Amino acid sequence: MGFGLKGKNVLVLASSKGLGKATAAAYAKEGANVMITSRNVSTLKKTAEELSTFAEGSIAWIPCDVSRADDVKKLVEETAQRFGGIDVLVNNAGGPPPGKFEQLSEKDWNFAYEQNLLSVVRTVQHALPYLKVSKGKIITITSMSMKEPVDGLLLSNVFRMGITGLTKTLSKEFAEYGILVNTVGPGRIDTERVQSLDSNLAESTGLVLEEVKKQMSEKIPLGRYGTPDEFANATLFLGSALNTYITGQMLIVDGGLTKAY
Repeated sequence: MGFGLKGKNVLVLASSKGLGKATAAAYAKEGANVMITSRNVSTLKKTAEELSTFAEGSIAWIPCDVSRADDVKKLVEETAQRFGGIDVLVNNAGGPPPGKFEQLSEKDWNFAYEQNLLSVVRTVQHALPYLKVSKGKIITITSMSMKEPVDGLLLSNVFRMGITGLTKTLSKEFAEYGILVNTVGPGRIDTERVQSLDSNLAESTGLVLEEVKKQMSEKIPLGRYGTPDEFANATLFLGSALNTYITGQMLIVDGGLTKAY
């Protein structure tokens, strides 16, 4: 049995690079029509051109700042209009600023709230009418911090837990519509975000970057960082026809790093 995604309509937020891009590419390879988004228009155009070289379905793009309510509304409405509906919604946003409690300002807290929690609420609000029709799927990309707090990432720890609560609640509320709602959290996946976090750690500890990555890899049972494609495969499965009964779950893709049950 295939993934059953040929001709399906998929919206992936924050998808011009990193995990969002890898996820969009995975759906594109399976024949879905994919809408990608980003604040950076030049990067967005380049990614759309790249995906179009192997996509079996349509690739479209719309600039969007997920922290802006008007942008999110326009994104969802134009996606539905362009493709004729929405079958899979993949929420994603850049990670909030790192820092401990005494280092973070109220501005940092408000930014993370708008970007990482309220953005998900807004996309779901606007996409829900279309997902009811398609009996679609909602997947939100978060972090391993939804299962186990990560040192120095207080904002992520707090708002990823908020998304976890939202996911579990919506999975029950939307079950009557046949909509499946899940969350996928990356561990140490080799993206620009993780590379930036590693660089910050190297600077604060006085270690060279290679040593930081070596020490981090040794903490992972599989002994290495994951790849964006490996992570994207998890989001692909949850949004595919193969997933008919998994909902309200928080899946961690981390090579065994997280110790929490």
